[in-house]
Amino acid sequence: MNKSFGSHFLAVGSLTAAVEADVSPVPGRELVRATTLANGLQIVVWPVHNIPSVAMNNWVRAGSRNEVPGITGLAHFFEHMMFNGTTRREPGEFDRLMEAQGGANNAFTSDDVTVYQDWFPRNALELVLDLESDRVANLAFAPGVIESERGVVWSERRLRVDDNNQGMLSEQVQATAFVSHPYRFPTIGWPADIQSWRMEDLQKFFKTYYAPNNLTLVFAGDVVPERVFELARRYFEHIPRQAPPQEVRAVEPEQLGERHFVIKRKAQTPLVQIAYKAPAAADVRGPAVNLLLSILVDGDSSRLHRLLVEERQLAIEVGGHWQEGFDPGLLWLFLTLPEGTDPAEVQAVVDAELANVVEQGVTDVELARAKNMTAAGFWKKLATLDGKAQLLGEYEVFHGDWRKLFDAPAQFDRVTRAEIQAVAREILDKRRRTVGVLVPEEGTDAEADEA
Repeated sequence: MNKSFGSHFLAVGSLTAAVEADVSPVPGRELVRATTLANGLQIVVWPVHNIPSVAMNNWVRAGSRNEVPGITGLAHFFEHMMFNGTTRREPGEFDRLMEAQGGANNAFTSDDVTVYQDWFPRNALELVLDLESDRVANLAFAPGVIESERGVVWSERRLRVDDNNQGMLSEQVQATAFVSHPYRFPTIGWPADIQSWRMEDLQKFFKTYYAPNNLTLVFAGDVVPERVFELARRYFEHIPRQAPPQEVRAVEPEQLGERHFVIKRKAQTPLVQIAYKAPAAADVRGPAVNLLLSILVDGDSSRLHRLLVEERQLAIEVGGHWQEGFDPGLLWLFLTLPEGTDPAEVQAVVDAELANVVEQGVTDVELARAKNMTAAGFWKKLATLDGKAQLLGEYEVFHGDWRKLFDAPAQFDRVTRAEIQAVAREILDKRRRTVGVLVPEEGTDAEADEA
């Protein structure tokens, strides 16, 4: 299973040489059908008949955002438990039955959602709906399995966070950036919480967040929508709806000053992570935020890569990520520095370049390049059944309407240089950022493993 704790979608020379971004209408909107069952389960279907395969996503609106101190990590824990048997089927039977039909599955958890992914031939549609409904309605809470998976999660945390410099630094940055909102919790959970989950914690969380009225099923592939709806009613509609989950009412207070910390740890190379407060996924400025991040870090021609890696040799690697969630999150910059480099010097160079973007804006060529890269990534993803299912789900869950997917290229194309500069001015504010630095301990062996 692929867990995510916590992803980001050439014009060279003069603007006249830039390739125009593809803003063709997204085909298929008239084919998509959606319905909501009597128990509140949402279903969205995009029939595509060019190959006899189907991609299905089950979007559960449950992530670390829905946790409280003492039970952090439960959303991720259920990502494991959902593959460990029901009152009707033994642990591992879900995978065996899927694979026997030529299918495969995966899952991931984030700050906001848990998503279960199935890929299968069209003739396995009924089996998959049976399997998915079974683990929603009849998940087993066997004590032995719970303890076994608790150990698996503990080991995963050790691998991805405790023994991983990048993961550990990111966890500390996020915990420092938020003081009130539950985005401060790590998706994998705090160590003491993982050790102390109780049976009643698990049962209450599952009953609340795995209720049909908190789920969205998305299908893309060789299916007939009416047949999907018929089978969904047969296998899911008997599952009772529950009271809606309690609304996340916490609002992060305005950050009035930079937060900065330094960690010394066994490492070969220094790391710098800078996290700015940023809007929620559904914010109307979203396309401009994505394009700004692309201009800064996407590809060898991006501002920070060109400056820090190619021209100044102050960084080995530069990256970034916008946390697009239900609530305002973070826009991240990740820097891996050469051994012996002074992080303060690098940060000064980064600050000067970001100030230049805020004061002078970006060029026409940079904006055209970012639009082209975004369009290329969008159409590449949309060309697959898996990409269609993912994008439909993202727009339905995070933007409130799957139809908005079909206007996405036009939304990006309409972004102007002035809008890029405006979001840069608002987001790239030192007073509203958190900076985490990891430097090698004095005396660290040069052969130390860099996680």
